[in-house]
Amino acid sequence: MAPVSDPGSRDPEVPDAGSRLGPALAQLVSGAEVPIERGGSQTARIEDAPVRPVRTFFDTNILVYADDTSEPGKQPIASEQILHHMRHRSGVVSTQVLQEYFVTVTRKFKADSLRAKEKVELYGAFEVARIDLGDILAAIGMHRLHGFSLWDALVLRMAKQSGCRILLSEDMQHGREIDGVRIVNPFL
Repeated sequence: MAPVSDPGSRDPEVPDAGSRLGPALAQLVSGAEVPIERGGSQTARIEDAPVRPVRTFFDTNILVYADDTSEPGKQPIASEQILHHMRHRSGVVSTQVLQEYFVTVTRKFKADSLRAKEKVELYGAFEVARIDLGDILAAIGMHRLHGFSLWDALVLRMAKQSGCRILLSEDMQHGREIDGVRIVNPFL
C-alpha cells in the first residue's frame, strides 16, 4: 500500500488559488494558461499548491510490524509508512504507543532493551502526543459509546486531539470514521 495521502490536503503555509488570485481566477483549473497584460502577449501557468501529506497517527501494531521479520508481507508496508511520514513530518504517536511498542518488542521479540529504547527514541522524531486526565476521561466516554477497548479508545482520542485525519491500525475497524478520524488498515 502506498503511503496514505489526501489529494485535497494543502500546505497551510501556501494560500490556495482563491486567496492568492481572487474568486474569478480561482475557477481556473490547475495548469491553465492565463494571459499577462504587461507589454506583451506572455502567458503564465497556474500550478497546484504543494500537497502536504495528511497528518497520520500510528497505532503500536504498525511500529511493531516494521520490526517483525516473521511478517514478510507486512514489514515493508509498515516500514514504508513510517519512513514516508518521518520524511514529511506528518506522523504522530502518543506516549501510550511508545510505551506499548517497548513492551511488545522486548516481550514478543525478546529485543534487547537498549535497542528497543533506541527505537523509541527514533519514533520520538514523530510528533509525540502526551496523554492527560482529560484524554483518559474522554477515552472512557469513547469506550462506553463505541465499544472500543479503553486502550484503542485512547489511541483514537489522541489521534483526534493531535489533529490527525488518519489512524493507521490493523486492530480497529478499517474504514470507520470517528470524530473526523478515519481508521485505515494499511495491510488490506
